[in-house]
Amino acid sequence: MVILGTGGTIAGRADSQSQGVGYKAGQITVQSLLEAVPDLEQQALGPVQTQQIAQVDSKDMDWPVWRALLRACTQALEDADTRAVVITHGTDTLEETAWLLHSLLPATKPIVLTCAMRPATALLADGPQNLRDAVTVAASGGRSGVWVVAGGEVHAAAQVQKVHPYRLQAMRSVEGGPQALVEEGRVRWLVPAAPSARAMVPAAMSSGLLALDELPWVEVVFSGALARASGVDALVAAGVRGIVVAGTGNATVHEGMEAALQRARDKGVWIWRGTRCAEGLPVASGLGTNPAEADLAHLPVAKARIAMMLELAAQPRD
Repeated sequence: MVILGTGGTIAGRADSQSQGVGYKAGQITVQSLLEAVPDLEQQALGPVQTQQIAQVDSKDMDWPVWRALLRACTQALEDADTRAVVITHGTDTLEETAWLLHSLLPATKPIVLTCAMRPATALLADGPQNLRDAVTVAASGGRSGVWVVAGGEVHAAAQVQKVHPYRLQAMRSVEGGPQALVEEGRVRWLVPAAPSARAMVPAAMSSGLLALDELPWVEVVFSGALARASGVDALVAAGVRGIVVAGTGNATVHEGMEAALQRARDKGVWIWRGTRCAEGLPVASGLGTNPAEADLAHLPVAKARIAMMLELAAQPRD
């Protein structure tokens, strides 16, 4: 098994054990995290190798880290001796990284991301248990694909979202609920196994993405009371390639923003409308006119933004 470290709160360090906020993320190496779980190799059912991809606060996640992570995961998937991959990550952008890996990597082995809401130096740190649970899920051999394990729950990459800024149960599969529970070192699946899904992006395109220095620029804008056109116009003037609109209710947009979105679309900017509602997805058609519409219709706005970046990266530039 390979465990890849990217930093985050799970690798954070605070000045005192009682400090749960104001710590510095990504300070402790992934190898040191393993030392807090004495029976990790037993749970892994074999030897564990580690690789430090980055040591960042996940709010600062960028394309170079993602690209390095994709390359490390690809190497592990191609290595016959590697049964599974576990990734330690910050909670803030975990759902986006999970979606990226789900979109680009073939579902041939388990790839399990885990995290923590308390730094490693906390009196009751949650990272060691989450790491142990993630290794348990990865080693169980039951399900390939990309998973997120935290708080004793297993979430699918396509459904998981961060829903709380402080509580330990910060990760949730909105509406659908967790796919499985980890109980005393055993995984109890709550849903039947589905056929292994292929990566959403063809392998040839994935290789091309890894050669890019950056992904196309896509922003999320929120519609609400007093919304204005100027923000959209400024993004277009600055060169944005795509805009995901977090609309009100059933993906509706304030009339003050509507004309600016149409002007952006006329200039070739991709536009897609989702909802800012915490639960549910828009129930409508014709919410956008770009080629990515069918792929984005089932996604919350944070994941839709990543999906649009990948779609735009595949398009030929004039």
